[in-house]
Amino acid sequence: MMVVLMGVCGCGKSTVGQALANDFGWVFLDADNFHPENNVAKMAAGVALTDADRWPWLDRIVTELQAVEAKGRHAVLACSALRQRYRDRLDRAGEIRWVYLKGDAATIEPRMASRRGHFMPATLLASQFATLEEPADAIVVDITQPTAAQAAQIAASLRSTA
Repeated sequence: MMVVLMGVCGCGKSTVGQALANDFGWVFLDADNFHPENNVAKMAAGVALTDADRWPWLDRIVTELQAVEAKGRHAVLACSALRQRYRDRLDRAGEIRWVYLKGDAATIEPRMASRRGHFMPATLLASQFATLEEPADAIVVDITQPTAAQAAQIAASLRSTA
């Protein structure tokens, strides 16, 4: 099984995803690590990515998820996957359970302002919300909860549907 935590930048995908992967003993993957250098440079400059920028990135992620599954492992992926067509592309990897980390700009902006060393500037948050198509079939998690509570909610939901 693969679980993808999706949502806008700064919603906690990596933090909650790592906690969830640790809980299950699964592989954790951060989609940010699969961006080509030109994508990172664009975002760092405050320029939103286009679909043409995203397709090769999403395909790299699909390949990695398939490699994890081929080894008989399970994975948790932190990935924005803001539009349905991006989620459809990722679905090529196999069985995916979607988790939507839902929050608002008032909650996320201070998080982004305080984080250091990340290429995604807070100035792109508005474009992320503008791009976001909320998923129809996902576990929805309120990001105002503590990380442990979010991971526990996701784990309970996954276990109840397994």
